[in-house]
Parts: sequence; C-alpha cells; structure tokens
Amino acid sequence: MGTTLTNRDTIHEEIKSRLKSENACYLSVRNVLYFSLVSKNLKIKIYRTIILTAVLYGSETWSLTLREDRRLRVFENRMLWRLFGPKCDEVTGEWRKLHNEELNDLYCSPNVVGVIKSKMRWVEHVARIGERRGVYRVLVGKPEGKRPLVRPRRRWEDNIKMDLQKWDVGACT
Repeated sequence: MGTTLTNRDTIHEEIKSRLKSENACYLSVRNVLYFSLVSKNLKIKIYRTIILTAVLYGSETWSLTLREDRRLRVFENRMLWRLFGPKCDEVTGEWRKLHNEELNDLYCSPNVVGVIKSKMRWVEHVARIGERRGVYRVLVGKPEGKRPLVRPRRRWEDNIKMDLQKWDVGACT
C-alpha cells in the first residue's frame, strides 16, 4: 500500500491517499453493502475489515491536526450513513438522513480519530528504545537550517505530546 512522504511537516497527502484507497475498497464491496438482506452486523464487519483497515494503514505515526481530524470524521460519517441508510421519521413518516449522533449510537465503536490517537503506544515504545537506534533519533531529532519568519507550525512532537496528555499516557521524553 505504501506511504506518502513529503518534505513538509504534514500528513495531508498521506490521508488523501488513504481516503482514495478507502474509496476503491468501498466500490469493490458496494453491492454487498447496499443489499438489503445483508444484516447490519455483517455490514459493520465488512466496513471494519476491508474499508477501515485500508484507511488506518500506517496511522501509528500520524499526528492529526484539526484539518485532518475533521476530514477523517467526515469520511467515517459518510461511510456509516452508507451502511445504515436513511431512517423513516416516526412522526412525519418521511425518510431522512441519520444525524451524526444517531450514526455513532448505531455503530457502537470508537470513532476513527479515537482509534488513531489510541495507537500512541508506538511513541512510547520508541521513547524506551534509547538514543542508539535511528527511529529514536527521528522522533526527537531537530532539522538543520533556518526557519521561515512566520508563526511556526505546531510540530509533530507537539501534537503527540498533546495527544498523550489527552489520553493520560506518560510523557514520551
């Protein structure tokens, strides 16, 4: 499946390619997901094993910004709406789209962003490795050269520290 690396400190292109692969996976199983005789539980299993794994490939190293966070939530809500379809309103008798809260209640699993942020165990493992390994140097390394004269972007390391604090995990360095 590969990973997309850029010279900028962003995972925008990586998430874009992951969502493209998700779309290809979805198109391959679309007929099964729309078939009315297939149970909701089976549709959810197909979603988790085929579509969601394609999106989450390599996500252990992602540090999400608000933009990517929102983009992944939109992807998940779109997929859940495709799985569960519209709902007949009991009062008016009209069909309507399910709201995001209703979709999350029907899905009964952690959302995709929560899954990605819970994979921070990788960072803890790398922090324990020590200075002699290359992966550790990549985690704590400082790039050479001058920074531009604009407000600095939040670094990957800063995002990870914020995520670890949010999830009440010990500090990585």
